[in-house]
Amino acid sequence: MLHGRIATLRHESRCLKDNHLGDPHVREILVYLPPGYDEGGPYPTITLLPGFAANHRSMLGYKPFEPNTAERFDAQIVAGESAPAILVMPDCTNRWAGSQFVDSAATGRYQTYLAEEILPFVDQELNTLGPEGRAIAGRSSGGFGALRLAMDRPGTVAAVASHAGDAAFEVSMRPMLHQAAIAYDRAGGVEAFAKTVSEEGPKGPFAFDGLIVMACSAAYAPEPDAPAPHCALPFDPSTAVLGEGWKRWLAADPLERPEGLKAAAGSLRTIFIDAGDRDEHGLHFAARMLTKALEEAGASVTYEEFPGGHRSTSYRYGTSLPLLAGALAP
Repeated sequence: MLHGRIATLRHESRCLKDNHLGDPHVREILVYLPPGYDEGGPYPTITLLPGFAANHRSMLGYKPFEPNTAERFDAQIVAGESAPAILVMPDCTNRWAGSQFVDSAATGRYQTYLAEEILPFVDQELNTLGPEGRAIAGRSSGGFGALRLAMDRPGTVAAVASHAGDAAFEVSMRPMLHQAAIAYDRAGGVEAFAKTVSEEGPKGPFAFDGLIVMACSAAYAPEPDAPAPHCALPFDPSTAVLGEGWKRWLAADPLERPEGLKAAAGSLRTIFIDAGDRDEHGLHFAARMLTKALEEAGASVTYEEFPGGHRSTSYRYGTSLPLLAGALAP
């Protein structure tokens, strides 16, 4: 039972209007307001970005015997284990089950949506500290999106947390490419695969990897004039040999963007990175590399490696959210 409350805001986006996939441009934003919100404040805000194939409502999903992210944070506030903060859960999904939270001519300008529309809108509608009191956090694809926003737009947020965020693509993403190639081949090509998966969802692990690779390609290597899914694949679909599309993927990798890492190091007050020590995608190796690169750029990073894998790790917000809230509290 929450001591705070969940509220729903609605926002009409300018930058998502007429997006290439025809996805909605009027969207809801779920917000968690801490206990005593109406009498106190102003409050820090922590924007939460979900992993691939999840959305803003996933953050509040019911699980027996396990609190969701808002419930866990609420209990920490009540117990005095965290400063109060507002949790912001925007809807950034698309037809391909994930925007990667970046701007793409093939899917929509989702980083612009976050940085220039959602964050200012929340500051306007709620009792917040403004830009100096903003943090952003996410898991997996959401961790990638959080890092990229902090790197690409320094000053937009003051703190970031990345739980097994996508990075080191040669290590973490390349192994799934051959399964994606098999999925496209069995479907009769990527265009046929895109049609089927958008109607029925992915059936099995090969198709799920195919969906991730397709969505990431649309985010990192958009080709809006090409047939659906309007992107350059990272490989030749007939041979699975890497091509020019893979180079465009690598250009999106946080570790391949040194100026962005330097900008984040210079503008963020708090950086938290973690990953499980047996992450199925090798994202603990990526997390180690990110920590080293940020530290070499001059950042102070809190890094934790915990026993576990990539999935069922939302409980890790129990570590990062109090850290972020405390760093931003007035």
